[in-house]
Amino acid sequence: MKILIVEDEAKTADYLRQGLTENGYVVDVATNGVDGRHLAIENDYALMMLDVMLPGLDGWGVLKSLREHKDTPVIFLTARERVEDRVKGLELGADDYLLKPFAFSELLGRIRALLKRSKGREPVVYRVGDLEVDLLQRKVFRAGGRIDLTAKEFDLLALLLRRQGAAVSRATIAEQVWDINFYDDSNVVEVAVHRLRSKIDDPFDRKLVHTVRGSGYAIEDRGA
Repeated sequence: MKILIVEDEAKTADYLRQGLTENGYVVDVATNGVDGRHLAIENDYALMMLDVMLPGLDGWGVLKSLREHKDTPVIFLTARERVEDRVKGLELGADDYLLKPFAFSELLGRIRALLKRSKGREPVVYRVGDLEVDLLQRKVFRAGGRIDLTAKEFDLLALLLRRQGAAVSRATIAEQVWDINFYDDSNVVEVAVHRLRSKIDDPFDRKLVHTVRGSGYAIEDRGA
């Protein structure tokens, strides 16, 4: 799940990127309003965090332009405390408003709540055979038992689930899970798939993660 941060304060941006990455999100950062607007319109993000005071184009302008193209959920992060500023942001189409300084745990809770109620959002829970995956809580169960995955293993599993039954290429996996725009001859994807299989497939008779020759990997219940 990909999030865009538009924030010109380097320390704040780094803090947010690190915290969100540790919680399993893929993060892009723009340090000015012009770049932020471009990224937001040209890419698909699950959510956008937007400062008000930005060089080039302020947050109001970024949000106004975005709403002409997309309904991406937006949380304003700002030090501006005036009620009229909050009202303006909401009237322009912001979904939430959080004042700086803030507790990261509160921000994370707001992100999860916003994603959960966003219109047209993907299912919160995916099921394939006896495998159950809760994307919001980042919990995995198979045959009723809890399975612990690393952050990257979970991201890989979530990607396969979102395209359930279809082959996902190694290049796509490398881009979406490791946030790299190329796939070389390294075996990082193969190693990750092997580790994922060792946890969700190897202990069970019915296998769910399949290699699609020449295409990549897919997850589906193909029966006994």
